[in-house]
Amino acid sequence: MSRPSQQPHTRPVSEALGANTTLGRLLERLKESEARMVAVRAVLAPAMRAHVRAGVLDAEGWNLLAPNGAVAAKLRQSLPLLEQVLADQGWPKVEIRVKVQAPSGR
Repeated sequence: MSRPSQQPHTRPVSEALGANTTLGRLLERLKESEARMVAVRAVLAPAMRAHVRAGVLDAEGWNLLAPNGAVAAKLRQSLPLLEQVLADQGWPKVEIRVKVQAPSGR
């Protein structure tokens, strides 16, 4: 005799994250980081837009990730403009940190 198979109850990741206070806050920070990136992407040099990524947003600040030192240097020169764009759009002021992203192993 075979038993009818039962599918375990699965929830979408966003629902599961939202149900837990700590994970819910993490989801909020991820969304805010991406929204900040949308705001600043428009003022980045066109050649840099595809290379700069949003990183961690935490109590100490927000990371922008650059693929190499040259892009990171140019991004650091643009920080006053990026901070002004975020302020103009009403985002709370946080320190913007530029990090060179480690190459991914392929």
